[in-house]
Amino acid sequence: MTDSQASRLVPVDSTAPDFELRSAPDRTVRLSSFRGRPVVLVFYPADWSPVCGDQVALYNEMWREFEGYNAQLLGISVDGVWCHRAFAEARKLRFLLLADFEPKGDVSRRYGAYREKDGFSERALFVVDANGIVRWSYLSPIGENPGADGIFAALESLTAEQRGQVASSAAKERDA
Repeated sequence: MTDSQASRLVPVDSTAPDFELRSAPDRTVRLSSFRGRPVVLVFYPADWSPVCGDQVALYNEMWREFEGYNAQLLGISVDGVWCHRAFAEARKLRFLLLADFEPKGDVSRRYGAYREKDGFSERALFVVDANGIVRWSYLSPIGENPGADGIFAALESLTAEQRGQVASSAAKERDA
């Protein structure tokens, strides 16, 4: 990964581009529907590939840690919904996989995470805060599993407001 490759990612401290992608043949998911909690966007090249499989399995094993930060994990690749469904069922995934299938790679492109010459998503990570602001990003070498340490460090560094906890505390006090 070069500095110019990393610099094309959506900049930290900018508004995360909103999107709506299919999570199933009859269901779509919109990023903005998760406002009020952090979201971890995991762009990856393809279901069923060895590195992607390991990366997704790692995040799936750590679902309780993501839950501890009230973070919603969303996997995104250019695979179709039927491929995602089979992959998610085979891996017993506890988080959504979204199909950036048609138009192919549109969301990946908007995040600067698309490999034009290869026709698939980069291995890129984003932490989006509860207000829809990108707080951290990382572009991993395509053949390397980036692990979860960077994600958890980014989630840990979020303020209570960025985690969506200030509004929750205010609502509890108001309702008391």
